[in-house]
Amino acid sequence: MSRNVEELSDITLLGASVNEYPADYCPDILQTFVNKHPGKEYVVSFNCPEFTSLCPITGQPDFARIVISYMPRQRMVESKSLKLYLFSFRNHGDFHEDCINVIADDLFRLMDPLYLEVTGFFTPRGGIAIYPFANRSDADHEDLARRRRQEMLSMALSVSKPFN
Repeated sequence: MSRNVEELSDITLLGASVNEYPADYCPDILQTFVNKHPGKEYVVSFNCPEFTSLCPITGQPDFARIVISYMPRQRMVESKSLKLYLFSFRNHGDFHEDCINVIADDLFRLMDPLYLEVTGFFTPRGGIAIYPFANRSDADHEDLARRRRQEMLSMALSVSKPFN
């Protein structure tokens, strides 16, 4: 069940001897390949521990671990293009919540997966850590999306209870 040359023709970044890193936010760098297992519900996850963006007010860097998980339909994101895409946020000024929603929107539009979620675990600044969560789904998986949002909310509420 190897991939043939035709299936890989759209993958141009993987294996390139020279990498051009985008200077700013660049969703056009994302590439996909065909899912060889459509019709099967399975999860693909990425753990991106070195995400950086800029505060839109101060210009100071923000650091995060980004976790992306999705259930593919017909197309899957190629990991090197994802790495370069996430790197393109390095000089991008946006709030944490905006970055996570932009990533979720871009990937959902790119792949049209059954379900997708993106969580940002941003390093504390000023004594506050921010963990935005965004998910997207097709109509058949809206119950999953709603349940995952509720789980994330419940978890956030449980850790925010006052000390007694």
